[in-house]
Amino acid sequence: MILTVTANAAIDKRYVVERFGVGNVNRVKSCAANAGGKGINVARVASIAGEKMTATGFLGGHAGKFISERVEARGIKSDFVWCEGESRTCINIWDEVEKKQTEFLEPGFSVTDKDCDRLIEKFTSILPECRVVTISGSAPKGADSSLYKRMLRAAREAGKPVILDTSGALLEDCLLERPTMIKPNIDEIRALTGRPMNSREALLRAARDLHEDGIEIVVISLGGDGSLVSCMEGVYDVKVPKIDAVNTVGCGDSMIAGFAVGMSRSLPMTETIRLASAISAANAMRLETGFFVKEDMEAILPKVQIKKIR
Repeated sequence: MILTVTANAAIDKRYVVERFGVGNVNRVKSCAANAGGKGINVARVASIAGEKMTATGFLGGHAGKFISERVEARGIKSDFVWCEGESRTCINIWDEVEKKQTEFLEPGFSVTDKDCDRLIEKFTSILPECRVVTISGSAPKGADSSLYKRMLRAAREAGKPVILDTSGALLEDCLLERPTMIKPNIDEIRALTGRPMNSREALLRAARDLHEDGIEIVVISLGGDGSLVSCMEGVYDVKVPKIDAVNTVGCGDSMIAGFAVGMSRSLPMTETIRLASAISAANAMRLETGFFVKEDMEAILPKVQIKKIR
């Protein structure tokens, strides 16, 4: 079983419009709502890949009930900590003429120290049942990096690998606890290193440096340009085939899911990289966020190019 943590879950609403205009009345052609938050996206994708999943984190109010129901409807065990307040809603607007996305991300409710203690207690109780843990997204108001650091310590003591996917000061602070894997994008790796990172070679050096500092697997995601990976098995330059992307939201979460699936199945690193890359690309081919079709993934899989640099 894979355990995903979404501390700041949301209802994800997607509006499809023609020529979105600021200050205008925008007619919505179609609208879809789903359970969201980065960790829930990971759980949904890994479940499609065939893994048994449990999702935890914080939920609240009627929106929280909607999220929990949608999680369970996907065959994922919903085991969240319930709090005072209403879970947030995040809106993604897709302009199908301009092919551009605009997002509105609510901050969500505040949690208390007692809420955080309850999540740590639940997290620790689930650990013995799982093979891999993912911790994704931002911490809610009222919590800081200590929440994630406590989970990282608990997982390490239980001997469970943890994939951490967050950003900014939260990521930088949590690196001290040496998560098994991180997946910064270009902007995040620039923030971490304080360097411009204007070439693939510079990014590869940054990934290697983080790996040598104690992060077992460092993946720098480059969107449609693939990824760079530094790990115990070597340093890899990964490229994915060109696809007709219709929704790139959730591709990073899908990549995290692919790595978690590979770890759970004890796949060789190159197979894990190939699987994660193909699932991520397949996600972009479908309108639903944090979703892929196996036939898309299987078509992409043999076209992923993995070059070992060292």
